[in-house]
Order: sequence, then structure tokens, then C-alpha cells
Amino acid sequence: MAVLAIAPFASADKYTIKRDALPAPAQEMLTTHFPKAKVSMIKVDRHLLRKTDYDVKLTNGTKIEFSNAGKWTSVECKKGSVPEALLPKSVKRYVEKNHPTAEVSKIKKKSGGHIVTLSSGEELKFNLLGQLSKTIDENPPAGDSDDTSTES
Repeated sequence: MAVLAIAPFASADKYTIKRDALPAPAQEMLTTHFPKAKVSMIKVDRHLLRKTDYDVKLTNGTKIEFSNAGKWTSVECKKGSVPEALLPKSVKRYVEKNHPTAEVSKIKKKSGGHIVTLSSGEELKFNLLGQLSKTIDENPPAGDSDDTSTES
């Protein structure tokens, strides 16, 4: 019964556009990697057991998710590409070598590594060592009905 009584208060979300609502590392990341971008909205997600995360939307359409400690967990750029400094070196090298005309439009940190989405729609999964573990083509050629996932 006690859990049911506090459940409505456990996931109260709050919206703001004030940068100072973010932890210091998140504010620093925005200043460093998106210095000219303006914040259009910050959603503060409060979860059970005091866990909080932050969803930031910039006026240029970029969406950034931060953990409760202010570390970025996901960056999605609608215009342009993810700042190169946010890419692990091995991921950056792989993309430059194997997809020289593509830009990284999204990167997401996962417990097992990183998921990178290219401007071509292709999704690349990298393990913690920065090695490619899976490729998913989001835009297969017309008439191609088989699974385009590949394991390496």
C-alpha cells in the first residue's frame, strides 16, 4: 500500500529552459560542444529512488540526454553531425575509414558500448573496446527483403 501511495509522486516530470537546472558537467558539455546553441527545453525526469535524468532540446533540433550526474548518454543532431570530440577514437576511425561520406547523426552510450547512427540511416553497434559488433541498415535497397544485420 505504501508503494501505491508514493507512486504518483515518484515520476513527476518538470519542464524548464533554465540551464542552471542541469548538473555542472552537463552545463559544461553544452558550453564546450554546443557553444552557440540555445536551449529550447529541459525536461527533468524524476524516477523512483531519487534517480533523475535530463532531456535537453536545443533550438537547432539537437536532443541530448544526461544522467543524474550530468554525463551525456545520448546525442542526436537533426542538422549537422555529432561533435567529433564526443566520439570515441576507435569509432571515429572506423567511420572515417569505412563510411567516408557519412556523418554521425546520433550516438548513444550503452552499458555494452556505443550505438552510432550515420546520416545514411545505418546503425553501428560498438562494444566497450570500440570494435564493431553489429551493423543494421535502416534503409535497405528496394526489393531487398532479407535481414541486413551482420555479425563480425
